[in-house]
Amino acid sequence: MSVAQRERANPVAARPHRDSSRTPSAIAPYTPLLLGVAGSLGFLLIWQVFSAIGPVSSHYLPPPTVVLSEFVQNLSDPDFWTAVGYTLRAWLIGLVVSTVAAIAVGVVIGSSAFLRRATHSTIEFLRPIPAVALIPLAALLYGPALSAELLIVVYACFWIVLVQVLYGVADVDKVATDTARTLQMNYWQRVRYLVFPTLLPFLMTGVRLAATVALVLSIGVELIIGTPGLGLDVALAQINDDAPAMFALIVTSGLLGMLVNWLMGMVEHKVLFWHASVRGGVRS
Repeated sequence: MSVAQRERANPVAARPHRDSSRTPSAIAPYTPLLLGVAGSLGFLLIWQVFSAIGPVSSHYLPPPTVVLSEFVQNLSDPDFWTAVGYTLRAWLIGLVVSTVAAIAVGVVIGSSAFLRRATHSTIEFLRPIPAVALIPLAALLYGPALSAELLIVVYACFWIVLVQVLYGVADVDKVATDTARTLQMNYWQRVRYLVFPTLLPFLMTGVRLAATVALVLSIGVELIIGTPGLGLDVALAQINDDAPAMFALIVTSGLLGMLVNWLMGMVEHKVLFWHASVRGGVRS
């Protein structure tokens, strides 16, 4: 019997088997979002049950229904938005100052083999020093002021971005460098057309990491030193034994962290639109 005769005799068997496991699902693109929502709801449910029957009193661990109600009330409070503005002001200024300084220092040091060798030990000594260890010094020098907050934020973020810039400058192709010299490009032309495009992916990674660290340190300094912002409001709520207000502000800090991470991811995607990782759809 020929193949055509077999197909006419048994049309079902003649059809190629379709692997249902490889069929794209309509909800597949939304799977990460759905899992995230499910995880958040599960966490809130566990929190609610633990607050009701757990070993910790609900006075000190209020249920999420109470905390979220306090959070919604804060949204209509002008003082709340003022505190958020103070925190974001310190975050933005500290991040910008540290990034600009790290780019300038990193390009100069990375472009010179002598400077790389001369500063290596100093960088490796200063970089691991925890920024929080400088909080007493900042409080002694400036008190509860914006300058104290910026000192801590700039110090911590500077090293994060600087290391990435140094890696980026070191990644410049040697053949491209020799070609630029053959074309008699001056120093600033080499930095603009050769060095900066190469270090830009490294720089964006450093800025994205530094952005989260800057927000954490801004709130931490406000909490410890007492500079205006969300951290100060958390400290005041703790002193006044207002647990719902304290947890609502902590939730606000977490949401700000998520917003900062999303914002920096969008900036990275826009700036590196030409890079292979973005053109290929690979997002970190």
